[in-house]
Amino acid sequence: MTIIFKEIKDIDTQAIQELFHSVDWKSGDFPEDLRQAINNSHTVITAWDDNKLVGLINALSDGVMTVYFHYMLVHKEYQSLGIGKRMMEQMLSRYSNIKTKVLISYDSAEKFYGLFGFKPEEGTKAMFISDMV
Repeated sequence: MTIIFKEIKDIDTQAIQELFHSVDWKSGDFPEDLRQAINNSHTVITAWDDNKLVGLINALSDGVMTVYFHYMLVHKEYQSLGIGKRMMEQMLSRYSNIKTKVLISYDSAEKFYGLFGFKPEEGTKAMFISDMV
């Protein structure tokens, strides 16, 4: 298996939906909205096994002060192969000049993100308004 990493935004809706559903993310129920969100991202890095989308990370940024990594996921069948690590390294390299890098982590992924220097900010709490409940 050879994983190819690409910086592309124009991704087939079905491929996006399959990736998000592989990790049981509810946002996979909104494939057209996801495709539009990916297209509107500042940067998107993807991982491919032949023609199969197996990983994706996106960034939303003002280009100067802050970058927010919203989606970071690897297909369930491809986890623990270093794909997420490679995508995060590429994204952090691309935004190395940005002063603040932000993401929201599930408890299960906190250790992974800690490897890159992310840590909870004392006194803060992630807050949401979501219509996907």
